[in-house]
Amino acid sequence: MDLNRYRWFGCAALALLLVGCDPAQKKDTPVAPQALAPAVEQAAPQPQQPAAPSKQAIHQQQLQQLIERVNKAYAAGDAAYRRGELTQAKTQFDKAVDIMLSSGLDINSEPVLKEQFDRIVDQVNALEMEALKVGNGFVPKVEETPGEVASDVTFEANPDIEAKAKAQLATTKSDLPLMVNEYVASFINFFANSQRGHNTLLHSFQRAGRYRAMIQRVMAEEGVPQDLIYLAVAESGFQPRAINPKSRAGGMWQFMPYGDYGLKRNAYVDERFDPEKSTRAYARYMKFLYSQLGDWYLSMGAYDWGAGNIQRAVQKTGYADFWELYKRHNLPGETQNYVPEILAAIIIANNPHQYGFDEITLDPPVLTDTVSINYSVDLRLVSDLVGAPIDEIMALNPSLLRMVTPPDGPFDLHLPAGTSGLFQERIAVIPERKRDQWRYHRVTADDTLESIAHTYHVSVSDLANANELTAGESLSGVEAVVVPTAPAASPSAHTVMYTARRGDSLVSIADRFGVSLDQLRRWNKIASGTKVTPGQRLHVAEPVAARSSRSRHRTTITAQDLHPHAKSSGKTTHKKSSSSKSSAHAKGSSKKQK
Repeated sequence: MDLNRYRWFGCAALALLLVGCDPAQKKDTPVAPQALAPAVEQAAPQPQQPAAPSKQAIHQQQLQQLIERVNKAYAAGDAAYRRGELTQAKTQFDKAVDIMLSSGLDINSEPVLKEQFDRIVDQVNALEMEALKVGNGFVPKVEETPGEVASDVTFEANPDIEAKAKAQLATTKSDLPLMVNEYVASFINFFANSQRGHNTLLHSFQRAGRYRAMIQRVMAEEGVPQDLIYLAVAESGFQPRAINPKSRAGGMWQFMPYGDYGLKRNAYVDERFDPEKSTRAYARYMKFLYSQLGDWYLSMGAYDWGAGNIQRAVQKTGYADFWELYKRHNLPGETQNYVPEILAAIIIANNPHQYGFDEITLDPPVLTDTVSINYSVDLRLVSDLVGAPIDEIMALNPSLLRMVTPPDGPFDLHLPAGTSGLFQERIAVIPERKRDQWRYHRVTADDTLESIAHTYHVSVSDLANANELTAGESLSGVEAVVVPTAPAASPSAHTVMYTARRGDSLVSIADRFGVSLDQLRRWNKIASGTKVTPGQRLHVAEPVAARSSRSRHRTTITAQDLHPHAKSSGKTTHKKSSSSKSSAHAKGSSKKQK
């Protein structure tokens, strides 16, 4: 949208200059003596100063400069987004919004600024939704996996390594039928004797420590071999947020976005990125594949290529044996490498010192408290309430596509171990409808309303009103305050808007954004039976209602408020990660197709 440009024209008034006469050039005119008066010296004319700019002109100039700064930040974000630099893009988009919020101007009373604010928020939301279609939004790039590193190099089997690996099989404990051949030995050689291969496998083993106990528990509960954990080496290197940019497979186990695996996926949540829920879906899928194929190597190949493809290759050759299919060139190159790579990882993991992996130090396990909630809450507020860095809260909840939990719940919110009680106490004093907007700030001795407002880019009046304080009031005796980070009466600041296109229907839009048809109608005040038209703008998340400055509840938090006698608003458990009752119904479909 082209912004209106303002031009100001100064105006000047012309003054009449009084010109004095030279007495020598005057005609002599008889004058009566009484008409004479003392001569008065004529003041010299002064140059006219230009009129000072009006307050309105100065204001308009400042407004124009502000808009130019906002446009510059947004353009930088858009350019970074187009280059695929999502972290930099998000930084610039946030900067554009922060410039407006910290300007000291009332956005809602400045039509041009409000239009600019709404436009940028809408466009950032649109770009975010575009990013979500191919991944999990503005998420930093993950490290290369061992499989990715091995796919672009050529390496040969080492006869000595092959002989050593075969000799060690007799003492290697595994619940899978391990074997070593030249293909497996070539991967062992790569991971043991190349720096790149060694480092990526080492990092995968280290990250496995975060999830090993959880994965082993789920594997045991589902009745599949424990060593199937090492498929995660090839798939993601034990990175829950890994995404394949080509196939769009995502998560620790690289499930495709389509397919019935019992994993929820909508505009707020993608359970492919939930470590435990995706692990349970993976274990159930592997058990299903084994029931169809009767062989764990074929099941591994089917996980990569698809059960239907493996079954057709078996029928074509008459061999229900992975290595026979390999030798007869009835497998794609990726699947040929897939099983040997996993077997190499299992063998090295069981004998790390024999292959130069002496420095493995497992990452500590991820321990969490899990609170089941049915309301929407901003992760930054969660961070404030439990006193943990926002990056930690995000890492504990990798299935969230946004900085906010779903508005219609339920959702298992993962918190740092031992903090669920603190979270329940502090969240209770914040109105439920404000939990997806407001922040929580612990007051220190040096804090003032002005300093807190500056920190969070909100106005002093909004901060004072939200806590029923006056703008200049002291914070003495106040332990904490809530911070209304959403601009007053500005629904678009936290509302996702969508512009309907040709072929859209309310049903298709509701399905696309993971909301119900009733919600979509209610948010947009659309009567039953009404059709959507191309170009129509719709709320696809619950709009934020404008606040009334006269109708407020007391939200200033004192020492007494920090220990409310209210009932807990959610069910709490303490465990290593959330439980899941999801089921996977693969029915021969491929997990991914690269």
